[in-house]
Amino acid sequence: MNVVRAAVVGTGHLGRLHAKKYALIENVDLIAVCDLNRKTGTAVARACDTAFLKDHCELIGKIDAVTIATDTSTHFELSRFFLENGIHVLVEKPMTTNSTEGRILTALAEKNDLRLQVGHVERFNPALISAREKLGTVQFIECHRLAPFKKRGADVDVVLDLMIHDLDVILSLILGRPCSISAVGISVVTETVDIANARIEFDTGAIANVTASRVSTSTQRKFRVFHEGQYLSIDFGEGEIQLVSQSDTTDEDQQTLKEQRWSLKKGDALLAETQAFIKAIRTHSPCQVSGHDGVIALELAENIITDMQKRVF
Repeated sequence: MNVVRAAVVGTGHLGRLHAKKYALIENVDLIAVCDLNRKTGTAVARACDTAFLKDHCELIGKIDAVTIATDTSTHFELSRFFLENGIHVLVEKPMTTNSTEGRILTALAEKNDLRLQVGHVERFNPALISAREKLGTVQFIECHRLAPFKKRGADVDVVLDLMIHDLDVILSLILGRPCSISAVGISVVTETVDIANARIEFDTGAIANVTASRVSTSTQRKFRVFHEGQYLSIDFGEGEIQLVSQSDTTDEDQQTLKEQRWSLKKGDALLAETQAFIKAIRTHSPCQVSGHDGVIALELAENIITDMQKRVF
């Protein structure tokens, strides 16, 4: 099997993790990490036993694949540069700051027959993968993604920073198009929205109620899915699943609901995401989270932000 030569651009928190995952995958050679900050870049390079480069242009001709883990505002130009030079791209979410840029990247990847994967890592969460097997036609989704404030990610508002994780999962579960949105957002510690809620109605009749906050005192990543005769709760953080469904009992005096609970090993969703990217390259197959997926999540996020701006406090 041919060795895939890879690199990571951006050596902050996520970039460091991405570099470590490449180092764990068989027949992948982490050629270099790249960052404008020599101090952090050199430290990550040393930890991953690879080279450090300050200029990403030096990677051309040396790699087959790259992960972009820089600030969101730089995703478009960096991804376009590598796609134009024949390099497969895994770009962290959100893939760009707007859907227009996302569509340009998707078209460029298709034109050059390259893999473009977006880093919506929850798709690779073992809890979600297990829960999918139990789902029927989804009618209602309620999710909460809460986190303490961190400067990392604060270059965009909370919809693009955190909520977009859940928007991507919702779009992968509900067959239909959003047709109505009602959203509200509040700025607490930054100049952009830090806590937001959106109610999304789909043309299938399904509804999703989504809350995201980056100014909470604790972390929560919970996802609840309802459809006829069944309720499923997923705790992304703890890897716990609760399934409540109709009981088979016909005794009117007995409880008519039955509950099942199971826990999964947390696993390594980021490693699974990276492995899926490498597999798509090797097998010349579509990415599990494609550029198109990234675009439709961005489009929904943009529509939420537009509605939210009508009533930002």
